[in-house]
Amino acid sequence: MWLMKSEPDVYSLDDLKRDKKTMWDGVRNYQARNYMRSMVVGDQVLYYHSNCEVPGVVGIAKVVTKAYPDPTQFDPDDKHYDPTAKRDDPRWSLVDVGFVKRFKRTVSLAELRDHAAELGDFPLIRTGNRLSVMPVTPDQFEVVTRLAGA
Repeated sequence: MWLMKSEPDVYSLDDLKRDKKTMWDGVRNYQARNYMRSMVVGDQVLYYHSNCEVPGVVGIAKVVTKAYPDPTQFDPDDKHYDPTAKRDDPRWSLVDVGFVKRFKRTVSLAELRDHAAELGDFPLIRTGNRLSVMPVTPDQFEVVTRLAGA
């Protein structure tokens, strides 16, 4: 199980609901890339809106493809272009994610911090964690979905 962050003005959960699925492209952190490379089709994802008025988990998505090379790394017109990436040895990977459900309410970052004891070593509330993709345990996933009333 995973948590993936997106800014809602860039790509929101409502955008994913409309599109049904999307490429999770543009990740340029090796640890986040490695997490995506370890994802399995069907893995559940907590969808987190960041850099907004009330950051928090807004719903659930799922992994719908295994990892494959991120095509934006090869496109010089794309903001995620990486001139050092090679087609025969791609540096960056992505997965496709699909919409599952929107929560009736956002589980805010502040609320997650209030439940730190229940969430244990939840990567999102660790100081300094800025990854856009991170693992969560089944127990942490259950706590967040329970807080959302799902």
